[in-house]
Amino acid sequence: MRLSKLGPSDLEVSRICLGTMTWGEQNSEAQAHEQLDCAVAAGINFIDAAEMYPVPPKAETQGRTEQYLGSWLRARGNRQRLVIATKVIGPGEFPWIRGGPRLDRASVLAACDGSLRRLRTDHIDLYQVHWPARSTNYFGQLGYRPTYDRAATPVEETYGAMAELVRLGKVRHIGISNETPWGVAEYFRLAQQHGWPRPVSIQNPYNLLNRSFEVGLAEFAHRDRLGLLAYSPLAFGLLSGKYLGGARPADGRITLFPRFGRYNGEHPDRAVAEYVALARRLGLDPAQMALAYVQSRPFVASTIIGATTMEQLRSNLASAQLKLGEEALQGIEAIHRRYTIPCP
Repeated sequence: MRLSKLGPSDLEVSRICLGTMTWGEQNSEAQAHEQLDCAVAAGINFIDAAEMYPVPPKAETQGRTEQYLGSWLRARGNRQRLVIATKVIGPGEFPWIRGGPRLDRASVLAACDGSLRRLRTDHIDLYQVHWPARSTNYFGQLGYRPTYDRAATPVEETYGAMAELVRLGKVRHIGISNETPWGVAEYFRLAQQHGWPRPVSIQNPYNLLNRSFEVGLAEFAHRDRLGLLAYSPLAFGLLSGKYLGGARPADGRITLFPRFGRYNGEHPDRAVAEYVALARRLGLDPAQMALAYVQSRPFVASTIIGATTMEQLRSNLASAQLKLGEEALQGIEAIHRRYTIPCP
């Protein structure tokens, strides 16, 4: 498993990161531990969680994912060999989390302490702002509706709290997630103004159906060494081809949780059909081709994979050994020109 550095930090992370958002909902604690053992044996040293996981978020399951990761870390005694990432959530309708999550100083500090307890560790290697407090476009929102955001916590207060956590030794490095070019520029401006540790990573969606990162953020990633942690690299499993023709496998996330409509629709289905056909014509597994493409992009520091079965996990891990040839790359670009960002 190849490693890459996160921005200007000393963090070396595996090019594949194990995502965890199914643990506590679709996966039991024993299954989570089995996934972790398998991933680490394959060379993965990078695990990504969040205080709100598992997904979909519920009061009765919130925090289970970090708890499962924490119990595994305690049992295996290998904390120092791993890079553990987690996230503090932004505003939303989750009253069971700190009485309603915010990104003010007190909330950020409390959220970090909660994650540390659940993870059973004294520090978090990469602590990320899950999404902005301000009103902006993320999670597939289209159009832009200007607002004055008078009630939103300023980026400066959130960032200041994150920097404080670094000074306290509870956090090693700061990351951002679901951010826009304006947001990235603001974090860099504040870092320079206050001398705060700058963000080393950005966790945004990136896959064959959503290459919007290339439009305004890839240049930041390249010029300012802001490594992309690409989430949803298989577009909720669509790019495996298992939902083609209206199929709804019983254990599929889109089947189980129809509220996740970001990757649904006739237009993405046509694009997926072409990507799957290309993979099969070249003798490739469609999911592995999709993952290998993401991993091949120079601005991607690590690709976050998720799985509910060991078969899926092993297949996804095997994508690290796949190098796409010119025919595959040209075929992908040809399809992309016909179906440009069908699922932003």
